[in-house]
Amino acid sequence: MLLFLVGIAVLIAGYFTYGKLVEKVLSPDDRATPAVKSPDGVDFVVLPHWKNMLIQLLNIAGVGPVIGVILGIKFGSIVFIILPIGNLIAGATHDMIAGMMSLRKDGANLTTLVQNNLGKVYYNIFSWFMVVLLLLVVAVFVNIPASLVDGMIKGDCFWYAVAAITIYYVAAAMFPVDKIIGRIYPVFGGMLIVSTIAIFGALLVAGIKDPSIMQEGFAFKLAKFTAEKNQPVIPMLFVTIACGIISGFHATQSPIVARTISSEKQARSTFYGMMVVEGIIGMIWAGAGMAIYNLFPHYMAMAPAKVLGYITTHFLGSFAGNVTIVGVIVLAITSGDTALRSTRMALAEMLHINQKPIRNRLILCGVMLVIVAALLYWSNQSAKTFNLLWNYFSWGNQVLAVTTLLAGSVYLAQKGLWRLIALVPGIFMLFIVACYILWISPDHGGPVGVGLELNIAYILATVIAAVAAVVIWIHGDKLAKK
Repeated sequence: MLLFLVGIAVLIAGYFTYGKLVEKVLSPDDRATPAVKSPDGVDFVVLPHWKNMLIQLLNIAGVGPVIGVILGIKFGSIVFIILPIGNLIAGATHDMIAGMMSLRKDGANLTTLVQNNLGKVYYNIFSWFMVVLLLLVVAVFVNIPASLVDGMIKGDCFWYAVAAITIYYVAAAMFPVDKIIGRIYPVFGGMLIVSTIAIFGALLVAGIKDPSIMQEGFAFKLAKFTAEKNQPVIPMLFVTIACGIISGFHATQSPIVARTISSEKQARSTFYGMMVVEGIIGMIWAGAGMAIYNLFPHYMAMAPAKVLGYITTHFLGSFAGNVTIVGVIVLAITSGDTALRSTRMALAEMLHINQKPIRNRLILCGVMLVIVAALLYWSNQSAKTFNLLWNYFSWGNQVLAVTTLLAGSVYLAQKGLWRLIALVPGIFMLFIVACYILWISPDHGGPVGVGLELNIAYILATVIAAVAAVVIWIHGDKLAKK
């Protein structure tokens, strides 16, 4: 219990210390923001600060800080240490840098920021990689909430739920940001906060009565993830708990809010702060996962989405538990809709398509939905195909995080600012991604990869990361001189 509470305290303290340092490096000032300079009534619209904070939180907090950590806590109590430290040094810093770069570049999307800092050759590859990944995100965030709705109603309504969610996604992606997202997100945000506080309160009461439920019990240790079970902490933990520690997907969402902020001085609370809040949400659900696995060890063999239902029912009762599941459904939907919106915005920039006419937005959304429908149909053929979809999303997501941080490092170098706040976590995450791809294979319980022995993958990933660090440092210095 102590480690769990200390982890949450570290996150809160980190916002006021390391978060302040990151803000000082990036130096937000009084210059006019994109929403103030170039309002267009669609994407560039000034919204109140409190709304922007809630929109950012719901944009980035998909099912990762709930379902991801319910799965990730199977690595053990080390999650209560790695999650807060990784969140502050890597994840929240990543989100703050992405948001500030977009603010300073007229609300540009991640693809444009990558082109400006890492060059056109990398941009040409990365931009399409990002679009594919975002379409995977949309497919995942249609599938999961539809499955949760189907489970709650206990009827054959999956595809009806898919249709309803898709219609909402199209509306949210096409219409001006203040018409749908700006109006309903505060309601959704309230649901998320209330449900999280309810779980936290119930967890505290249960933990005080029996502190052992927040520690690794005997049965838990027997079933926990280990390297011998093809689940080494490095790299698997950082791929499994993407949204609580660091998520590249967030960098695709930050430009949405960068286009609605009225002052750069709101950046720390909006970008850095909301990632810290997501980390706190992740810690609470990780604690709930630890408790339920200790109380009912056989749940460790179940899918995390199913365990979610048992957690809410056990700690809150049937009615309140269902309300909490609705909150988790909202988390997925409010990341899926903005993922579709981000994809539309990115494609529009890449293909130079004016987004003011609604016809152009409709055409882009239509093409994207055809691809999403195909992915959704394929992913529902079996548990194996969905796991493959989730797996590709997971490591692709961290490729985005690496790219954003390395682009941020070059950006800071050009401005003569302290680039290590971006370079160090960026190179570490490059090591994680390289290690994962070099090690993973069907023999190691995952999709197709190189399939090397873990120690060899560590060595090669270290070499790749070291070479990349030198290349990015030199590239930053070269652009700075220009």
